[in-house]
Amino acid sequence: MKKEDFLNDDFLKQFKTGDELTSFLKSIQKRGIEKMLEGELDAHLDYEKHQQSDNSNTRNGYG
Repeated sequence: MKKEDFLNDDFLKQFKTGDELTSFLKSIQKRGIEKMLEGELDAHLDYEKHQQSDNSNTRNGYG
């Protein structure tokens, strides 16, 4: 799905109330922030999630 699809009238018609739209926007914002933080962690640790690390600095909460 492209960003432009979110601005399509047919897509926006599914929201019947302001609360439904607000709830959707909050969930999009939450997912976006989570993905940005995951990317930041990947950059900081120099490896992606579920990859084997060459050092002891792992994602399990122990250093």
